[in-house]
Amino acid sequence: MVENTEDKGFKVKDKRKILNEGAGEGATPALEQEKPTETRKEPPRQAKGKNSAPLPEVNFSTFILSLSTSALMHLGELPNPETNQLEKNLPLAKQTIDLIDMLKKKTGGNLDQDEEQLITNLLYDLKLKYVAIIKKG
Repeated sequence: MVENTEDKGFKVKDKRKILNEGAGEGATPALEQEKPTETRKEPPRQAKGKNSAPLPEVNFSTFILSLSTSALMHLGELPNPETNQLEKNLPLAKQTIDLIDMLKKKTGGNLDQDEEQLITNLLYDLKLKYVAIIKKG
């Protein structure tokens, strides 16, 4: 029998038949004291690749800007970062614009003034670019 005495004035008795010393397979593990988990802030993640720089803080504005950059890439306004070529993929551009529009509707009333203005202006510009490309042919 194993006895552990804590500073708080109580005793814990291990009444298991198999002790940990020399115990084989199927043995019950010893009582482990729980260690308090440490909460630590993660350092900024590093981007992988040639130009590794710290990634920007993730918040609503950077998320919306990331989506709009993706939409611009699919509209052929920005080069694909992998191929460095301008490529158009209008179905993906439309889907990304619709996603931003859905986020605007779902977050209505919960955004601060700057976030609301950002998403409204980006959507307006993206929709104009999309319609202009569709009209060209």
